[in-house]
Amino acid sequence: MKTFFNQFAVLIMLGCLNFVVCSCSDDDSVSAGYSIGTVTGIITDDYNTPLEGVGVKVEGTDLTTVTNAEGEYTLNNVSTQKNIITFSKADYQTISVTVTPASYNKGIALVNAAMEYAAAKITGIVLDAKNGNAPKAGVKVSISETQVVTTGSDGRFTIDNLPLDAYTVTFTYDGYETITRTVGIDGFIDGTAIVDVTMGGRQILPHKTLDDLLNCDYWHFNEYTGGRNATAYPHWDWSTDFMATMDFYGNWEEQNEGTTLRIRNDEGDRSNPANLQEFDSYVYGMKHITEDNKIMTIQCRTHSASADDPAIWGVQVIDMSASEPHAVKVGDNRSLASESYASEVFDLSEYVGKDIVIAIGTYRARTGDYWKQLVLRRIAFNTQAVPTENWGWLTGTAISEELADWALTREMVRSTMPQKSYSFSGISPRNGNRDSYWEAYQSWREINHIAYAWSFVPLQKDPEPFAGEGFVIKTNGGGAVVSTTLPQSYFYAKFSISSGHDHLTLKCRNFDGSNATYFKLTAITNDMQVKHIIPSNASVQQWAEAANGCVSFIHENGDKDHPEGYATFTYDLTQFDGKDVTLVLGVYKGTDNGNENKLCIHSINVN
Repeated sequence: MKTFFNQFAVLIMLGCLNFVVCSCSDDDSVSAGYSIGTVTGIITDDYNTPLEGVGVKVEGTDLTTVTNAEGEYTLNNVSTQKNIITFSKADYQTISVTVTPASYNKGIALVNAAMEYAAAKITGIVLDAKNGNAPKAGVKVSISETQVVTTGSDGRFTIDNLPLDAYTVTFTYDGYETITRTVGIDGFIDGTAIVDVTMGGRQILPHKTLDDLLNCDYWHFNEYTGGRNATAYPHWDWSTDFMATMDFYGNWEEQNEGTTLRIRNDEGDRSNPANLQEFDSYVYGMKHITEDNKIMTIQCRTHSASADDPAIWGVQVIDMSASEPHAVKVGDNRSLASESYASEVFDLSEYVGKDIVIAIGTYRARTGDYWKQLVLRRIAFNTQAVPTENWGWLTGTAISEELADWALTREMVRSTMPQKSYSFSGISPRNGNRDSYWEAYQSWREINHIAYAWSFVPLQKDPEPFAGEGFVIKTNGGGAVVSTTLPQSYFYAKFSISSGHDHLTLKCRNFDGSNATYFKLTAITNDMQVKHIIPSNASVQQWAEAANGCVSFIHENGDKDHPEGYATFTYDLTQFDGKDVTLVLGVYKGTDNGNENKLCIHSINVN
């Protein structure tokens, strides 16, 4: 599994494919009389950082050199015949490049290359909850069909010689529930990711043990929406409703009306007994409860239900601070049989100050052919309930007069949970459209996609989730209100800023060489101090500071196969060290040029 972080690129100027040479021809058309030339270039790593100490060798000769601190090298006295140049360095994948006579321009061939780090490893220990948490031998641990190891007698395993990448690690053992864990790039510390699991533990939710729950998704934000219908567009639309990125168990489907939990009712499921204590299908995640988010409202409706045969559903909570966490119902089971949406309210006040796992699910009320669907349109957390049929933004206290119309409140800022990850992609591994997108949205989980990990607020305009170059947030076209204070749409997320995680790097582009895109990074502290941050460094074709902290830029290079082509903006956040800060990345209608102005996000890293 590859992500944009580790795209293998070899750039040889003016050449075939990614080669930067003078033409794509080889030496077949060049005469046998060869001269002497020079091969030179720069070697970088996955992140476009110069690599020092790379060995450079012309195969079949004694010509060698090493790169300097700037990643530069030069090989003199190289025959201009066809040669293979090899680049090698400990802990990186060795690469070789073919240089032909046509590669030389005035006796010089420019050969740049990007080398992929390949000394990462995933290691850990597997314990057996059925045997007093003793080490578990013989567990198969895999990251692909061909990369499989088995735990030893001490329960330990190691998968090594890996490129620095995101991986899904699967643990299997006969008679035990299979466990999967996702490791992102930022999960590797000094090249090592540690994944410890406990198999065979007591199930707290169906097929979920305490170990599973400790590693479950965080519900960082106050609002989650689902469905395809454009209710109160663009707040509600298939391209802005990302509930399908969440973690589900059982049978679920994305529908026009919402994200739908369904009773498992395939022929083999119909013998399942009625059970009004354990969910048949559910969605779940970890939430920190505060005074600002203690009231949960679920706006929902049903399919395949009637007044005399309703859908039976409810909410269960697991207090993760309890000595023996277990699932507790929030109130009684609920019955619903409505083709209209209802606001169902759950008071979580008793959990203020705690991390809890929240599960929303449906119950099988009887055995046999039993088919019910609970349609979730919004899961909201606030200080008060969301009224039925209210499709507006969550209410609360304005952060400031400047941000009064941002649909971001003080309550939302204070109760947003800090991120546990620091690297985010804008490239979707799968394509989609309004009729087929939920599998693509689920694939975002594997790469820590920005629309999975951050919250998206489309104040004026919907995005383009599946542009090949990245996730596109944009403005309206002609006639839109020009403003550098009110974004047309934005992403936000909270980070605990500290040494090592106090610089943000944005890789992006636009699609218009004549009309600039305007965007802004805004930082909001928990005490509601608002600062618009200007980039401390930029590598971009054209950019300028604009009004009210915005940046205007033009940069039309970069795609998923050429990540080095994107513009790069770096922001210094060291002034916030030791603080939790909500970062808002928004796109603005800086001028009325008649076009949609687009900010295409390739990646965001907080490092």
